[in-house]
Amino acid sequence: MKNLNQHLSQYAAYHRDKRNIATHFVGIPMIVFAVIILLSRPAFDLFGLPMTPALIVTMLTTVFYLKLDMRFGIAMGIILLAGLVGAKPIALMSTAGWLTWGVGLFVVGWIIQFIGHYYEGKKPAFVDDLVGLVIGPLFVLAEFGFMLGLRKEVETAIVKSAGPTLIKDKSLPASGL
Repeated sequence: MKNLNQHLSQYAAYHRDKRNIATHFVGIPMIVFAVIILLSRPAFDLFGLPMTPALIVTMLTTVFYLKLDMRFGIAMGIILLAGLVGAKPIALMSTAGWLTWGVGLFVVGWIIQFIGHYYEGKKPAFVDDLVGLVIGPLFVLAEFGFMLGLRKEVETAIVKSAGPTLIKDKSLPASGL
């Protein structure tokens, strides 16, 4: 299994334009929340405990994040738990309301993502590795932490592997000259 720095560096290689990273701060939370909303509707009992696919996916994803890094894993677990709490009232809406919120956030989130990748000039990371769908939210959290001056050792490893972030000028030739 890859370690935290390897996963984040691989993902970061597709995300070096600051505008693309900025779109991920909006698009990825929208997509994650949309998935939680859509998976919160089908509820069932498992050994007498109320369950939803959203709860199961959240638990499995949090375990994955915790195995990669305890601090980021705890933070992601808290964020995903907040998503579960926020999705519950939406899942209790009419089917039309539930689907409008879930599908609407999902579609708008992806549109924002693809705008960012236009600026980047690269395809999304998940196209080459589906694990990128799980690493994306962790990448956003890590980038937020880096903005706060946290986890400098992780940031340094990512920049060393993937290069610095910048704003690419699409009017310049590929060499940047």
